[in-house]
Amino acid sequence: MNTSEFRRRGKEMVDYMADYLEGIERRPVYPAVEPGYLRTLIPSSAPEEPEAYEDILGDIERIIMPGVTHWHSPYFFAYFPTASSYPALLADMLCGAIGCIGFSWAASPACTELETVMMDWLGKMLQLPDAFLAGSAGMGGGVIQGSASEATLVALLAARTKVTRQLQATFPELTQAAIMERLVAYSSDQAHSSVERAGLIGGVKLKAIPSDGNFAMRASALQEALERDKASGLIPFFVVATLGTTNCCSFDNLLEVGPLCNKERVWLHIDAAYAGSAFICPEFRHLLDGVEFADSFNFNPHKWLLVNFDCSAMWVKQRTDLIGAFKLDPVYLMHGHQDSGLITDYRHWQIPLGRRFRSLKMWFVFRTYGVKGLQAYIRKHVQLAREFESLVRQDPRFEICMEVILGLVCFRLKGSNQLNETLLKRINGARKIHLVPCHLRDKFVLRFAICSREVESAHVQQAWEHIRELAEDILKPERA
Repeated sequence: MNTSEFRRRGKEMVDYMADYLEGIERRPVYPAVEPGYLRTLIPSSAPEEPEAYEDILGDIERIIMPGVTHWHSPYFFAYFPTASSYPALLADMLCGAIGCIGFSWAASPACTELETVMMDWLGKMLQLPDAFLAGSAGMGGGVIQGSASEATLVALLAARTKVTRQLQATFPELTQAAIMERLVAYSSDQAHSSVERAGLIGGVKLKAIPSDGNFAMRASALQEALERDKASGLIPFFVVATLGTTNCCSFDNLLEVGPLCNKERVWLHIDAAYAGSAFICPEFRHLLDGVEFADSFNFNPHKWLLVNFDCSAMWVKQRTDLIGAFKLDPVYLMHGHQDSGLITDYRHWQIPLGRRFRSLKMWFVFRTYGVKGLQAYIRKHVQLAREFESLVRQDPRFEICMEVILGLVCFRLKGSNQLNETLLKRINGARKIHLVPCHLRDKFVLRFAICSREVESAHVQQAWEHIRELAEDILKPERA
C-alpha cells in the first residue's frame, strides 16, 4: 500500500468507523456466537500471496462483527464505561502515524513533555494536592499507565522496594528473602481482583479487610489487622483503598484510613479506576477527600472521561520512589540530558520499556470538550443512573441494593439468588441489552452501569421495560 492508496483507504476507514458508531444501536449488543466460531471462518495459516484490500475490508462484517460485544452501544450497561470520542480516535490515529516509542525524553521529547503537562492539567482538574504535580520543580508527578491493574502493581513494587531498602539500612543482616516472606499488604474485601493479582505477581501476602455495612473499609478493621500481623512478626507495608468499587461503587473511608497509614508508615495507594473521572465535578470532589494522605493515586480516563483505551492516570508524591524501584540505565538507553534534572524518562515509572504517545488523546479531548464539557458528560450519566433507580423503586417486585452515588445502579428482584440468576440469563440471552452481576455479601445482584457516550433517557426507559417484561415472564409460574 503506497501513500496514494493509504489516503484513499484511510478516508474509507474513517467513513466505515463513523457509520459503525452512528448505527451501533441497530446491532445486537451481545454476540450470538459459540466459542471457536472464528476459527472455522478463516484459513488455518497466513496467505502466501497478498490479498486484495477489498476482501480484507469485506471480512470485517462477515467475520469480525458477528463476534463483537458492542461496548459503545447505548444498550450496553455492563461492567463500567469504556470511553470513546471522535477527538480521541483522531489523536490515536496520529499516535499510530508518528509511531514513536517514548521510553525516554531523547526517544521523543514531545511525547515525554506533553505527558507531564497533561498529567498536571488533569491533576488540577481533580484539585489534587500540589505534592502530586510535577510543575516546574515538584517532587511528584503523573504518568500514563496502561490500566489501573498496572498502576496498582507498580505502586506495590515501588512500596516493596522502598520498605526493603529501609529495613536493610537499619538491619543489614536481613536478607531480601527474609523480608519478603514477612511483608503483607491489605485491601478491602470489595477491592478489584487486580489488587489480589498484584500481590501474587509481587510475591507478597495480601489480606482482605472486612468492609462495613456500606461496603467500605474502615480504619478500625484495618488497625485490628495491622496490630495482629505486627504481633505475629509480619511487616505491613502497603494498603489499597478503593474509591468506587467494581461491585457496587462503594468508597473506602479515606479520612480514617489515610491518617492510620501515615502513622504506621505504610504506603497508601488509591484505586479510583471508575469513579475518579467524576471528581472533576465540584459536587463529587468530596469523595476524594483524604487523597492528601496517599502516596499514589490512580484512575482511568479511558473509562469515563472520553479518552479511549488505554489511558490510566497515576500520580505519586515522590517520583524517586518509582524511579528507585525500576531504574536501569544500559548505555544504549542513556542520553545527554538524563541527569539535567529538567526532564523525565518514563521508562523508570512503569513495567514495560516501550510506550505510545498516549498523551495526544488527552490533549485533543481536553481542548475539544473543555472542563465544562467533560463535567456535563459526567453529570448526564449520573442523572440517567438516578432515572433508572427511580424506575426500579417504583416497582415493588424489585429492590435497590446500594446507594446510587454515580453512574451504577445495583438492583435485583426480591427473592432468591436463583430467581435473579434466571433473570440475568434471560436478559443477556435476549441480546437487547447487556448486564453483568456481582455478589454483595450473600446476594446475587444485577449491575446497571451507564456506559455509552450516546446513551439517552429513551434507551434507559427501553432497557427497564425490557427487564420488567422478562421479570414478568419469570414470575408468572410462581404465581400460578
